[in-house]
Amino acid sequence: MGDLKRKRGRKPKNAITDSGGGGAGTSSKAAVDDGVVSTSPIETATNGADPQTHRRLRGRPKRVGKHEEEVDRDIAASPERRGHRFIDHNNGDITTTVLSGDLRHGAELAAAAAKAVPSMDAVLKVFCVHTEPNFSLPWQRKRQYSSSSSGFIIGGRRVLTNAHSVEHHTQVKLKKRGSDTKYLATVLSIGTECDIAMLTVNDDEFWEGVSPLEFGDLPALQDAVTVVGYPIGGDTISVTSGVVSRIEILSYVHVSTELLGLQIDAAINSGNSGGPAFNDKGKCVGIAFQSLKHEDAENIGYVIPTPVIMHFIQDYEKNGAYTGFPIIGIEWQKMENPDLRLSVGMAHNQKGVRIRRVEPTAPESNVLKPSDVILSFDGVDIANDGTVPFRHGERIGFSYLVSQKYTGDDARVKVLRKYKILEFKIKLNAHKRLIPAHIKGKPPPYYIVGGFVFSAVSVPYLRSEYGKDYEFDAPVKLLDKLLHAMAQSIDEQLVVVSQVLVADINIGYEELVNTQVISFNGKPVKNLKSLANMVEACKEEYLKFDLDYNQIVVLQTKNAKAATSDILAMHCIPSAMSDDLKS
Repeated sequence: MGDLKRKRGRKPKNAITDSGGGGAGTSSKAAVDDGVVSTSPIETATNGADPQTHRRLRGRPKRVGKHEEEVDRDIAASPERRGHRFIDHNNGDITTTVLSGDLRHGAELAAAAAKAVPSMDAVLKVFCVHTEPNFSLPWQRKRQYSSSSSGFIIGGRRVLTNAHSVEHHTQVKLKKRGSDTKYLATVLSIGTECDIAMLTVNDDEFWEGVSPLEFGDLPALQDAVTVVGYPIGGDTISVTSGVVSRIEILSYVHVSTELLGLQIDAAINSGNSGGPAFNDKGKCVGIAFQSLKHEDAENIGYVIPTPVIMHFIQDYEKNGAYTGFPIIGIEWQKMENPDLRLSVGMAHNQKGVRIRRVEPTAPESNVLKPSDVILSFDGVDIANDGTVPFRHGERIGFSYLVSQKYTGDDARVKVLRKYKILEFKIKLNAHKRLIPAHIKGKPPPYYIVGGFVFSAVSVPYLRSEYGKDYEFDAPVKLLDKLLHAMAQSIDEQLVVVSQVLVADINIGYEELVNTQVISFNGKPVKNLKSLANMVEACKEEYLKFDLDYNQIVVLQTKNAKAATSDILAMHCIPSAMSDDLKS
């Protein structure tokens, strides 16, 4: 991966969230990857935060005071992509051990734990062997490592756990409580946005003597919850209790999607990820999946609530595969300033949010326009701060309404445009990022010619190249595109010269690294596959690559192609391009 030299700034003291979960007994690789990771600015401000508040974009961290951890997470981006970006995910399992809450609730917590006992037999320990892609050397994979987490049985001979618990899996095994047998499991579906995975076991013996868990309603504030699982790699089940301390839209660390989440007054520890959270009636009300790690915060854990879980299950049952959570595809601005409201023709009793930008890849890009004011979504009025009524005494970001829909669903949107109220029927779709937060288990693409290694940029790629603090160490132009650039088409990628495999043919270009490719022989580079096709079909005398920072690379076509095979053999690279580019 090369030297991970820090280029600028110091490490911040940000709030960070652990969503990793390799427990005791995991390999050294798991111990490294499942440790706490620093905050990333890919996603943006907490729900209700000012979308005009920007994080620094020059690769330098911002100093954070004792009470500034939420402000530090704010960056300019769509509330569709905004949330509590105080978490960065790890590549093993995550955990949640819920510690004892306030002594005033002791009796309630003890009662909740007692009622959860009959359901404990449905709680499982999940063993996974991971083999991650090597994004810096995309023609090979990293050394495999093991991790452990938790899961539980639901109806239909299925098991739920966290997506990050089985990410890049090569083998998954399940063990029931009190059993000495591990059963091989099959991964049916992985929901990257919601951090949920569905498994099954073909062995009939596994399903004998256990009853699936039943799901309960979304709990209220101060409701007692009991989290059950296998934290810190323990071999026996662990039962810990707490209360619901907050219900809000937050950023899921696995791919930083904004979804509903429960905050509980308990820490989340490695290995307990994927374990169920029970209410006082012994019904499952969520899945433990991540925690807040900060010097000024204690006992703050997060649970995936039942509405998100049911969306994942019903999506799988409806489509036979996970299709994801849709978005509107806009960036918006609060309309709390009276003069701003008057300038767009809003009446005193009208409320809403102003559209700043519409993503070109969104299905409604030809319907909604910048400067439109969204007044309501599916008949629910939106406040000037972007919130909608939730429950008694509670408001929540209107992205919650969008997340209740499924990919391809329609929605009614009422907007104010040039003093006129219009109503549109729009189609909701999955989000397309120029720099994706996840490649969903696929091997990273690459193309090699004349020793130049071309790659498509993704968040895992940046993390591989610059480490967990990539948001401070990566080049400024890449960070700017990560935070603000929008894909102009569904298949658009950000292509870079990843590195140069030194040979006689490329003398003088050795120091090129992670520099964007703008065009090839005068033609714009749309994605990595288009670049590979253009180079392979080139009959001109020279291969000319126009790069960022006004740099160019020129190679003789015949010599460069002839030298490629020797370079591949020298570095033991099996092919000049990844399999997905060959089709």
